[in-house]
Amino acid sequence: MTRRRTTPWIHRWSRILIAAIAVLGILDTIYLTLVDWGVLKEALCPTTGIIDCNAVLNSDYAKVFGIPLSVLGFFAYAGMAALALGPLLINPQEQKALRSQMEQLTWLALFAGSTAMLFFSGYLFYLMAFAIGKLCIYCLFSTLFSIALFVITLFGHAWEDVGQLFFTGIVVGMIALIGTLGIYASARTPTTAGNTTTVGQVGAPIQNTSGPAEIALARHLTQVGAKNYGAYWCPHCHDQKELFGKEATAELDYVECDPKGTNPRPKLCQAANIKGYPSWVIKGQLYEGVQSLEKLADLTDYKGPRNFKNSLR
Repeated sequence: MTRRRTTPWIHRWSRILIAAIAVLGILDTIYLTLVDWGVLKEALCPTTGIIDCNAVLNSDYAKVFGIPLSVLGFFAYAGMAALALGPLLINPQEQKALRSQMEQLTWLALFAGSTAMLFFSGYLFYLMAFAIGKLCIYCLFSTLFSIALFVITLFGHAWEDVGQLFFTGIVVGMIALIGTLGIYASARTPTTAGNTTTVGQVGAPIQNTSGPAEIALARHLTQVGAKNYGAYWCPHCHDQKELFGKEATAELDYVECDPKGTNPRPKLCQAANIKGYPSWVIKGQLYEGVQSLEKLADLTDYKGPRNFKNSLR
């Protein structure tokens, strides 16, 4: 009499575990997407030491070709969930051969997908730690989810050809890494061409020009003590500057919060309890996010011309 071989528990539950982790990833990326789209004001995240979610989410690395990484992450997690649950929807008693075939195909796809996500999230962690210098807990969750998906995919199935698996992992990993490096090659912080005396990093150049109304408002804001807090790498800070235009921006009392930026004053940002960029402090009140010129004029009782050239889209 022979004893029937028991299937390891992780093999029995691996697809459910993968789907559950993918659902957590979906919820995580949906939340970050709502923050990016402005549906939620800002990410709920402690701003202590190296942890600063808004600094990460507002960085130049948070988008690829104008698309938030959270959107791409959503589709990645949704794809993993679909691959994990798809074969389970096929009745094994009625379509045994089809289910077996789908399980084999989806396991290889799950391994390829989890490998690509592991390499991509690993590089994003490197960017947070060394390029941005801040960490986002939601991004760290996503990194942990990617690691968990890879581990469960690797050990949650009885792989027959380990050599093919190893080869597939190397190929997919190299493609993911090379593709990621290529995508982010253009996302490096720009510097001012021909200026060798500038100390510190600077952001993208301001394209819009200022009209008399923008310049008058900027001077008025400075006169009444309004301060604009931001970081050189922050895309929304750049949007705020584009509203004023190049000439008017030079008239603002701007405080650079990143120590790597030009003329940084991070202690002033800490004293003002700045948690996100851009932020305005007007008459002792904190206003976060990009503000329209009309609102800034109203908040400071500006009486000058209001024929502003640019407006919020």
